[in-house]
Amino acid sequence: MADAELLLADGRRARVAAGQPILPTLQSLGEPAVRSAVAAAWNGRTLDFMTPVPSNAALTLVQPDSVEGLQVLRHSTAHLMAAAVQVLFPEAKFAIGPAIEDGFYYDMELRRPLAPEDLPIIEAKMRELAAQRLPYVRREMPLPDALGWARENRQDYKVEILETIQKYGTSRPESREPGTASRELRAEAGAPSAERREVEVEELTGEVEPGTATVSFYQTGTFVDLCRGPHVPDTSWLTAFRLTHIAGAYWRGDERRPMLQRIYGTAFHTQEALEQHLFRLEEARRRDHRRLGRDLDLFSVADEVGSGLILWHPKGGIIRKIIEDFWRDEHLANGYDLVYTPHVGRAKLWQKSGHLDFYQDLMYPRMEGEGNDYYVKPMNCPFHIMIYQSKVRSYRDLPLRFAELGTVYRFERAGVLHGLLRVRGFTQDDAHIFCTAEQMDEEITRAVRFSLFFLRTFGFKDYEVYVATRPEKFVGEPGQWDVATEALKRAAERAGQVYELDPGGGAFYGPKIDIKVKDALGRPWQCTTVQFDFNLPERFGISFVGEDNRQHRPFMVHRALLGSMERFLGVLIEHYGGAFPTWLAPVQVRVLPVADRHHEYAASVVARLRADGLRGEVDTRNEKIGFKIREAEVQKIPYIPVVGDKETAAGTVSVRLRGGQDRGVMPLADFVHSLATESKPQAA
Repeated sequence: MADAELLLADGRRARVAAGQPILPTLQSLGEPAVRSAVAAAWNGRTLDFMTPVPSNAALTLVQPDSVEGLQVLRHSTAHLMAAAVQVLFPEAKFAIGPAIEDGFYYDMELRRPLAPEDLPIIEAKMRELAAQRLPYVRREMPLPDALGWARENRQDYKVEILETIQKYGTSRPESREPGTASRELRAEAGAPSAERREVEVEELTGEVEPGTATVSFYQTGTFVDLCRGPHVPDTSWLTAFRLTHIAGAYWRGDERRPMLQRIYGTAFHTQEALEQHLFRLEEARRRDHRRLGRDLDLFSVADEVGSGLILWHPKGGIIRKIIEDFWRDEHLANGYDLVYTPHVGRAKLWQKSGHLDFYQDLMYPRMEGEGNDYYVKPMNCPFHIMIYQSKVRSYRDLPLRFAELGTVYRFERAGVLHGLLRVRGFTQDDAHIFCTAEQMDEEITRAVRFSLFFLRTFGFKDYEVYVATRPEKFVGEPGQWDVATEALKRAAERAGQVYELDPGGGAFYGPKIDIKVKDALGRPWQCTTVQFDFNLPERFGISFVGEDNRQHRPFMVHRALLGSMERFLGVLIEHYGGAFPTWLAPVQVRVLPVADRHHEYAASVVARLRADGLRGEVDTRNEKIGFKIREAEVQKIPYIPVVGDKETAAGTVSVRLRGGQDRGVMPLADFVHSLATESKPQAA
């Protein structure tokens, strides 16, 4: 068999014999060559080290700190964890255990609920197994034999997955139907979602055409799992891992199916990298918007109201008002028209827009009235089109920019709800731009620059920008797509942003530009989207009268700067750790009187602040001043003036800052003036 070429980590190229497993080939080149990688890459695929070297191939080594290398480490560690669980809980039934961003998880059914104190025990067993250098042995099995194995070992979830493979095959599902947001297979009730099926198939077997009768297994010690791989050669390669937490997860994400126990963990190539990650995790927990939302009295969710439906408390309401007032003022100043639309619409509107065909399982159930069916709106777009169509439009009217803080409702699965970040009712900072082809470039550039102005004002300075291009299935003319995509690229460049292409990542109805902000921990959050739409203008037949006195189709652009009020507040909370800048803080000042006799002066200080549009309150509790200061700092209030006899007599305040800095004594008028200046939003 012909030789192959292997590119080593140090840049050397080695000729190796094809047909031999990769690991012995590396070992023949010396120990550094082996331990410098965790897998090999060939032709866009990641191969484990027991794979035979392909002939006439050019292989590269997958480094352990690369995205692909970390995925191999984490996937292997998920199997190591499952092997440890099987030793400790022999009755365990296993579902799936993929590598995910920053870690891995495994879903399983156990006879008793796990508790946090179980994690160190499982982890200790993992380290014991890792020290045994247990190999990851791959073998393939005919599908009927695999089903027999799963049934014999009472692995019910593996049986169901194998039956799914047997029924549907294991190739990637075809592109989803246009507008299918829930990703459920509509062809057959009860079929697993395309997304879930794809995850399972990739996790278990790799890409295999329907009708292929063989699936792959990996064995680690006594633990055997359906899996596509690749994995590290043996468990001794896994040294830097930690189990992090336990959660519940419905089987296949369906709340009608059994609730499984999910163990999360993470793994890295070095102990130092693991410790750095664990530090970031702890900081993320400290900033968790759900905990801070409760501690700072910003929002809540009540079972009596329903999951995913947010109750804004007074302090959260103040922050929202500040954001919304700023949003409206800036939109008016930048040529947008504010519109308001209903929360419900007739069924024929949603039929025309396509939502009832492709989105209905995420829409709240229909309501009947006066011989018509109504649905709660999942999007604002059709209403804005109705406003556009309310009269004849001329090229002289364009561009039109309709902006709305419009509340929409989508019945998301319970398993994906997450605080403010994934909800069922949310207010989008929505806008739709209708323009001519000649105006398109300028409008897109304006939208991108406008979004960056907003994000910088709220304290975000680092961004990831993506231009998503035409998918395989699309509506509209290819020429339209090309023109629109180039406009998005130019807009990013004119705004001074380096962008990455997301090939085929556009929606079926148009290309888009996505801007993700990086928070204080460097985590990316999706905020701005500027999205072309070649679908709705056609469906609704919107037009304008051009200079030639003929009807023309306008370009339509969906645009959201912040995403939604709910999600954006969640991002803000985590970015600032609840310590909002002064202009956003719900309470900017808490005045602390030293004794009861100072209450009247403290109240006058607050009255002066409020007269200047500032937000202050008095702590009149009968507590020691040190306790009051600590309480104010826990509530992350920016300014904590203390007033006693001297301040009362002189008309001054003794100012402390959040964090403990002492600004000293200053006249009340100077304090109010300084605070008023700081309370104005300013773009960074």
